[in-house]
Amino acid sequence: MKYFTAIEAKQFAEKWLPAWSGNNPELLVSFYSEGAFYLDPGVPDGVKGKAELLAHFRKLLANNPNWVWSQIEGIPLADGFLNKWLAKIPVGSVTLEIVGVCLVQLDGAGKIRRNEVYFDRTELLVEIAKLRQQNAPKK
Repeated sequence: MKYFTAIEAKQFAEKWLPAWSGNNPELLVSFYSEGAFYLDPGVPDGVKGKAELLAHFRKLLANNPNWVWSQIEGIPLADGFLNKWLAKIPVGSVTLEIVGVCLVQLDGAGKIRRNEVYFDRTELLVEIAKLRQQNAPKK
Protein backbone atom coordinates (compact mmCIF):
# COMPACT_ATOMS: atom_id res chain seq x y z
CA MET A 1 0.00 0.00 0.00
CA LYS A 2 1.37 3.38 -1.00
CA TYR A 3 0.43 6.72 0.50
CA PHE A 4 0.55 9.64 -1.91
CA THR A 5 1.97 12.93 -0.77
CA ALA A 6 0.11 16.14 -1.51
CA ILE A 7 2.80 16.94 -4.11
CA GLU A 8 2.31 13.57 -5.87
CA ALA A 9 -1.46 14.12 -5.89
CA LYS A 10 -0.95 17.56 -7.44
CA GLN A 11 1.42 16.18 -10.08
CA PHE A 12 -1.00 13.41 -11.05
CA ALA A 13 -3.97 15.82 -11.17
CA GLU A 14 -2.03 18.25 -13.39
CA LYS A 15 -1.78 15.52 -16.04
CA TRP A 16 -5.19 13.85 -15.52
CA LEU A 17 -7.65 16.72 -15.03
CA PRO A 18 -6.93 18.44 -18.38
CA ALA A 19 -7.97 15.17 -20.08
CA TRP A 20 -11.52 15.90 -18.87
CA SER A 21 -11.65 18.94 -21.21
CA GLY A 22 -11.81 19.04 -24.99
CA ASN A 23 -13.96 15.95 -25.72
CA ASN A 24 -11.18 13.38 -25.98
CA PRO A 25 -12.56 10.33 -24.14
CA GLU A 26 -9.80 8.05 -25.45
CA LEU A 27 -7.19 10.24 -23.77
CA LEU A 28 -9.18 10.36 -20.54
CA VAL A 29 -9.73 6.59 -20.38
CA SER A 30 -5.97 6.05 -20.86
CA PHE A 31 -5.52 7.15 -17.23
CA TYR A 32 -7.68 4.22 -16.03
CA SER A 33 -6.85 0.55 -15.49
CA GLU A 34 -8.57 -2.24 -17.44
CA GLY A 35 -10.83 -3.14 -14.51
CA ALA A 36 -11.39 0.40 -13.22
CA PHE A 37 -14.52 1.29 -11.27
CA TYR A 38 -16.05 4.75 -11.73
CA LEU A 39 -19.12 6.44 -10.34
CA ASP A 40 -20.57 9.93 -10.27
CA PRO A 41 -24.00 11.36 -9.41
CA GLY A 42 -25.21 10.54 -12.94
CA VAL A 43 -24.21 6.87 -12.62
CA PRO A 44 -24.62 6.16 -8.90
CA ASP A 45 -24.23 2.40 -9.38
CA GLY A 46 -21.04 3.03 -11.31
CA VAL A 47 -19.45 1.51 -14.37
CA LYS A 48 -16.72 -1.14 -14.37
CA GLY A 49 -14.04 -1.84 -16.92
CA LYS A 50 -12.50 0.26 -19.65
CA ALA A 51 -15.15 -0.57 -22.29
CA GLU A 52 -18.04 0.66 -20.10
CA LEU A 53 -15.97 3.58 -18.91
CA LEU A 54 -15.12 4.64 -22.46
CA ALA A 55 -18.80 4.48 -23.47
CA HIS A 56 -19.72 6.63 -20.47
CA PHE A 57 -16.91 9.13 -21.09
CA ARG A 58 -17.84 9.44 -24.79
CA LYS A 59 -21.36 10.54 -23.86
CA LEU A 60 -20.30 12.69 -20.89
CA LEU A 61 -17.53 14.55 -22.68
CA ALA A 62 -19.58 15.03 -25.88
CA ASN A 63 -22.19 16.80 -23.75
CA ASN A 64 -19.55 18.90 -21.96
CA PRO A 65 -16.70 19.60 -24.40
CA ASN A 66 -15.80 22.99 -22.91
CA TRP A 67 -15.82 22.32 -19.21
CA VAL A 68 -12.54 22.83 -17.34
CA TRP A 69 -11.45 20.95 -14.24
CA SER A 70 -8.75 22.01 -11.80
CA GLN A 71 -7.52 20.75 -8.47
CA ILE A 72 -8.08 22.83 -5.36
CA GLU A 73 -6.37 20.37 -3.04
CA GLY A 74 -5.10 16.81 -3.01
CA ILE A 75 -5.47 15.01 0.30
CA PRO A 76 -3.31 11.87 0.57
CA LEU A 77 -5.03 8.49 1.01
CA ALA A 78 -3.93 4.88 0.75
CA ASP A 79 -3.09 4.12 -2.90
CA GLY A 80 -4.18 7.57 -4.03
CA PHE A 81 -5.78 10.77 -2.87
CA LEU A 82 -8.99 12.65 -2.27
CA ASN A 83 -9.17 15.24 -5.01
CA LYS A 84 -10.98 18.46 -4.10
CA TRP A 85 -11.74 20.08 -7.45
CA LEU A 86 -13.29 23.05 -9.19
CA ALA A 87 -15.21 22.46 -12.40
CA LYS A 88 -16.16 25.37 -14.65
CA ILE A 89 -19.13 24.07 -16.61
CA PRO A 90 -20.70 26.12 -19.41
CA VAL A 91 -24.47 25.62 -19.71
CA GLY A 92 -25.85 27.87 -22.44
CA SER A 93 -24.72 31.42 -21.67
CA VAL A 94 -23.95 30.62 -18.01
CA THR A 95 -20.73 29.10 -16.66
CA LEU A 96 -21.21 27.36 -13.35
CA GLU A 97 -18.36 26.99 -10.88
CA ILE A 98 -18.91 23.79 -8.94
CA VAL A 99 -16.71 22.42 -6.17
CA GLY A 100 -16.67 18.72 -5.41
CA VAL A 101 -14.47 15.85 -4.38
CA CYS A 102 -13.49 12.53 -5.82
CA LEU A 103 -11.72 9.50 -4.49
CA VAL A 104 -8.81 8.48 -6.72
CA GLN A 105 -7.06 5.15 -6.08
CA LEU A 106 -4.33 3.85 -8.36
CA ASP A 107 -2.97 0.40 -9.11
CA GLY A 108 0.69 -0.60 -9.08
CA ALA A 109 1.14 0.67 -12.64
CA GLY A 110 -0.09 4.16 -11.73
CA LYS A 111 -3.48 3.78 -13.45
CA ILE A 112 -6.74 4.75 -11.76
CA ARG A 113 -8.47 1.65 -10.44
CA ARG A 114 -11.23 3.44 -8.51
CA ASN A 115 -12.67 6.91 -9.07
CA GLU A 116 -15.77 8.03 -7.17
CA VAL A 117 -17.02 11.56 -7.88
CA TYR A 118 -19.26 13.46 -5.43
CA PHE A 119 -20.84 16.90 -5.74
CA ASP A 120 -24.16 18.68 -5.38
CA ARG A 121 -25.52 18.86 -8.91
CA THR A 122 -28.69 20.81 -8.05
CA GLU A 123 -27.51 24.05 -9.68
CA LEU A 124 -26.29 22.16 -12.76
CA LEU A 125 -29.62 20.36 -13.23
CA VAL A 126 -31.56 23.64 -12.82
CA GLU A 127 -29.47 25.33 -15.53
CA ILE A 128 -29.78 22.34 -17.88
CA ALA A 129 -33.57 22.37 -17.41
CA LYS A 130 -33.69 26.12 -18.18
CA LEU A 131 -31.63 25.60 -21.33
CA ARG A 132 -33.83 22.74 -22.51
CA GLN A 133 -36.93 24.85 -21.91
CA GLN A 134 -35.43 27.75 -23.89
CA ASN A 135 -34.58 25.40 -26.76
CA ALA A 136 -37.90 23.53 -26.75
CA PRO A 137 -40.12 24.05 -29.83
CA LYS A 138 -42.70 26.78 -29.26
CA LYS A 139 -46.33 25.66 -29.33
